[in-house]
Amino acid sequence: MEAEIYGRRIRAFRKLKGYTQEQLAKELGVSVSVLGEIERGNRRPTNDFMQLVAKQLRVPLKELFPLEHK
Repeated sequence: MEAEIYGRRIRAFRKLKGYTQEQLAKELGVSVSVLGEIERGNRRPTNDFMQLVAKQLRVPLKELFPLEHK
């Protein structure tokens, strides 16, 4: 369940910033399938991955975490 929340937040910010899954995956150095699994909640992202996403999307790291983790 928690992985699903992380994935939804990543997807929402990715779309807000105008990235496709393919573009963001390339910038992060991961496959589209890995990013898709994270966004669907099938895989929980590591803290390092979350930091990379925040940096690439230019959002504060805390914005990517579910509300209960802020």
